[in-house]
Amino acid sequence: MPFRSFGLDDRIHQAIKEAGYTEPTPIQTAAIPEILAGRDVIGIAQTGTGKTAAFVLPILTQLVNRARGNQRPGMRALIVAPTRELVVQIEENVRAYAKHLPLRMATVYGGVSERPQIAALRAGVELVVATPGRLIDLMEQRQTNFSGVEFLVLDEADRMLDMGFLPPIRTIVRALPAKRQTLLFSASFSREIEALTKEFQHSPKVIEIGRRANPADTVTQWVYEVRPHLKPALLQHLLANPDYDTVLVFTRTKHGADRVARRLESSGIKVGTIHSNRSQNQRLRALKDFKSGAVRVLVATDVAARGIDVDGISHVVNYDFPMHSEDYVHRIGRTGRAHAVGDAISFITPEDQGPLRSLERFIGRGIVRKRADGFDYEAAAAPREENRRPPQGSGAPNEYNSNPRPRPSGFRPAGRRGGGGRRRAR
Repeated sequence: MPFRSFGLDDRIHQAIKEAGYTEPTPIQTAAIPEILAGRDVIGIAQTGTGKTAAFVLPILTQLVNRARGNQRPGMRALIVAPTRELVVQIEENVRAYAKHLPLRMATVYGGVSERPQIAALRAGVELVVATPGRLIDLMEQRQTNFSGVEFLVLDEADRMLDMGFLPPIRTIVRALPAKRQTLLFSASFSREIEALTKEFQHSPKVIEIGRRANPADTVTQWVYEVRPHLKPALLQHLLANPDYDTVLVFTRTKHGADRVARRLESSGIKVGTIHSNRSQNQRLRALKDFKSGAVRVLVATDVAARGIDVDGISHVVNYDFPMHSEDYVHRIGRTGRAHAVGDAISFITPEDQGPLRSLERFIGRGIVRKRADGFDYEAAAAPREENRRPPQGSGAPNEYNSNPRPRPSGFRPAGRRGGGGRRRAR
């Protein structure tokens, strides 16, 4: 089914062609007609399947079809996402698809000055992409006007619940007009998400693509069992392989990310870092350098598990194994996107055996154990202080730190591998 069959505005279709996209993904094929028909939608699909375009394209078409003439523009569409990285990514997609439209939009997120955001809202914008925390701040300052909102999108809803954003989301939704179209997109359809849909939506159409919360089939997964003090040396050993050419490394804490980055830099590897202690400009620069190939390795905490949309990541390395299975799924979803292939590697210490077994039950299959060829597992050097894993931090989650609260158990760089298929809209 080509994009033209959806009845999108011609200017939007032209932008899709200019972006190099040729056919819709399954989530787009299923969701776009329902959204154009005015229905509330619950979209459940894995990361990297094009969920953003699935809601952006029909919203843009309806904004054009329902143009308000010469009236002063006001907010008509609100997209809420859990992290500022994801907000920026959505903004890039909207601007690409709306490049031939007279659309005024703004982004609202923390870590930067409020003044430009307030000025944009006062000037009048039709579409706003926001994190819950900063949006609530501006609401409390009476800088928002939601009276004309026709569309609400809750993107990565499962992650927002994990981060403790349900109270601010409720506050935001209560301020919106009751007559609106509400779209909710998520990688999983938990009981909490189902309860949220009953609270915020009216007879929604549920669209589920693929198995719930299961890693992409194009990702090859295995684990290396290793003593904790050998993890830095093992990572450097793996990176000596030129096949590891665009690598995303996940650590459990921001201090751990800095330690890994320093060690890699000292060995001559170009590295960027993304975590909650980095300024917004630093995070955007690191992501830009990673996309362009200026840095080979990006070290990140789970703040980056959502919102990083980089085609052609060859490897995701779980330097610190995640405590929750859902976080593993979101991490490895950064590779193997669309038609591309990728590898997900996890370092497993004795203390990680329990979470690993839980993960294997969660995804319904075992993960292959491997040993790194040529690596000296018998090295007996005592662990250096800087390599010891600090205890996992606690504290209230917010948009600057996306480490999830405890839960009950039970573009592409040149020379990239894979990606032989047609490019698809995200």
